[in-house]
Amino acid sequence: MTETPDIAALIASRICHDLISPIGAIGNGVELLTMEPGGQRPEIALISESVANANARIRFFRISFGAAGGDQRIARSEVLSVLTDLTRGGRVGYAWTSAAELPRREVRLAFLLLQCLETAMAYGGKVQVTQAATGWTILAEAPRLKLDPGLWEILAQPGAPAGLGANHVHFAMVPDELARQGRRLVTELGETSIRLAF
Repeated sequence: MTETPDIAALIASRICHDLISPIGAIGNGVELLTMEPGGQRPEIALISESVANANARIRFFRISFGAAGGDQRIARSEVLSVLTDLTRGGRVGYAWTSAAELPRREVRLAFLLLQCLETAMAYGGKVQVTQAATGWTILAEAPRLKLDPGLWEILAQPGAPAGLGANHVHFAMVPDELARQGRRLVTELGETSIRLAF
């Protein structure tokens, strides 16, 4: 029996796919400008940094929101590359420990949860992601967390609540992805740390 296509995920994949090439072309153009005499100007550096950030975000969103078939795999090196580029100049740092080859759907779920943690870590912090034979553990630590209990309750209940904004859509996607994978999420919220396991 064929799986029903996830139209929203296919749209996300299409948008990310269509944007990555022009952003890459802008990056190449900026690189050429830096080779010109006087090319190391502050405005060129700002454009270059913005292009790198946009590229990293699109790669991150493609994994988080894009289509992921049941047997698709992703290399740990690609995950590390995305997270390294994403954190350059950011407030949240990531450490990732996993097998060399990973099911794309599991990484998708982990990335959705990382976005939930980013929401709570408005002031910065560190996140450790560990994959083991028993499952995944994500530990976030920050000097100060900004927790909205209503958002974290969504993780246990499928279906987006009324009034959920686009900036919190990842919370609504987690329960569906957990159900799709037949997994259960354990959430521990503390004053300066959050532990997630699935």
